[in-house]
Amino acid sequence: MHQRTYIIIPAKDEAERIGKVILSAQACGFPHIVVVDDGSRDKTADVVQRCGATLVKHRINLGPGAATQTGIKYAILQGAINIVTIDADQQHFPEDIKGLVEKLEADNLDIVLGSRFLMNNSIPYSRLAFNKVANMVSRLATGIRVTDSQSGMKAFTAEFAKKSELQFNGFEFCVEMLRNIKVHKARYAEMPIRVMYSKETMEKGQSFMVGVRMLNKIFRVF
Repeated sequence: MHQRTYIIIPAKDEAERIGKVILSAQACGFPHIVVVDDGSRDKTADVVQRCGATLVKHRINLGPGAATQTGIKYAILQGAINIVTIDADQQHFPEDIKGLVEKLEADNLDIVLGSRFLMNNSIPYSRLAFNKVANMVSRLATGIRVTDSQSGMKAFTAEFAKKSELQFNGFEFCVEMLRNIKVHKARYAEMPIRVMYSKETMEKGQSFMVGVRMLNKIFRVF
């Protein structure tokens, strides 16, 4: 399982946090860790290389969706069977990766979505409110009902990824992936994941205005 799974971490200006994420994933036994440096202006790339992860760079910032797709393409070219995406800001726990991949394989699924809302996590009210609205909009736009439409932690097969190339560069790629589940009649499930919020996490995440722009793009295209 570990040898055939590639961990994709989109990152922008995460030099202070990305190292701990990489080391935690390595400690869980996952050797194939790919960080897509999305136009960082800090020492993110240096930290990634010191930690022994694979570094793929965008010369300019393209957005989390574009960085995720770049990482997916790289993993597929390397022969990945399973692909996992996690955030770079220590919001996620790499220890949860194993459970997602095990469910993906054991239940013969195409994708497993990590959900912050299927267990008792401490989540700021602003994020709870944003995700409640985002879940409703996602359901209207895609027909897929999930508890955490904006989760950055997912495990999916390379075969699903090959036919579900992401077109959105921004945060709306999360909804696009749900749409791809619908379009391709993919087998999917949700699993509870742990999450930890910090001041830095809140500053770098989706704001209200980012959400408004994201929803506008979704309804213009879907």
